[in-house]
Amino acid sequence: MNMQTPRRFLPSTALLAAFEAAARTSSVTLAARELSLTQSAVSRQIKLLEEQLEVELFSRERQTIRLTTAGEAYAREIREALRKISTASFNLRANPRGGTLNLAILPTFGTRWLAPRLPKFIAQNPGITINLATRLTYFDFRTEALDAAIHFGLRDWPGVEMTLLRSEEVVPACSPELKSDYGFRSAGDLKKAPLLSISTRPNAWDQWFSAQNIAGGCGQTMYFDQFATVAQAAMVGVGVALLPTFLIQEELSSGKLVRALNLPMESAEQYYLVWPPERSTHPPLITFRDWLLAETTAE
Repeated sequence: MNMQTPRRFLPSTALLAAFEAAARTSSVTLAARELSLTQSAVSRQIKLLEEQLEVELFSRERQTIRLTTAGEAYAREIREALRKISTASFNLRANPRGGTLNLAILPTFGTRWLAPRLPKFIAQNPGITINLATRLTYFDFRTEALDAAIHFGLRDWPGVEMTLLRSEEVVPACSPELKSDYGFRSAGDLKKAPLLSISTRPNAWDQWFSAQNIAGGCGQTMYFDQFATVAQAAMVGVGVALLPTFLIQEELSSGKLVRALNLPMESAEQYYLVWPPERSTHPPLITFRDWLLAETTAE
């Protein structure tokens, strides 16, 4: 059965915009100035909204207004809804004959691998606009205005569809000076040096030592929340980091980083493109997915 939302729960955007502006500025005067309306018009729209919802949104004291508890909660929701409408309208106007893909990316994968390749995609698909947003871990597509995401991990993201992009090989890397100072000869020697790790991969060193058949913990490890900072720390000699080889090719080629030992390990996690099922037929996503798979296959 088709159940339409009652009209009282779908106020006009004019009423919502007046309410949001007044809620954000705590002033009918400032809201009126922002919306190019008279103060009486804004006051009237807010009153109409309250009557439609049958809820008091502001408490009024002389010439000032203050959000009620209900008004505060409603303002947060309405502000986000208006933002989504504005973004959708902007994207449509910017690219009326194409489409928009809102993509969540991992910072380092995005800047080091994807960004250098995007001009090629844009040249091949001039009608598609890609908007990028950084996300480090899982999120709920139902609450985010995103069509897809680049994910590094296992196939354990609930409620999404995904396709494998590529695997990853990590190698212990450090500055040439640190390697010279410690004179690493075997995997066990790395335990003598400061070990650096990314906080989203807390077990990486344990897994690496286990792969080298070395039992026991890996000793004290310094954790960083970003790949860029842990790579930089390794380059300046702070310690040894486990880094994906495909993301540090430039540093290895220039000699800023060297392999502490040539003992690579394939990560258990892999890179995926994930998307909510309802976006599976979104044309820009289909085009981008096919291009992305071609790019990773070609490597």
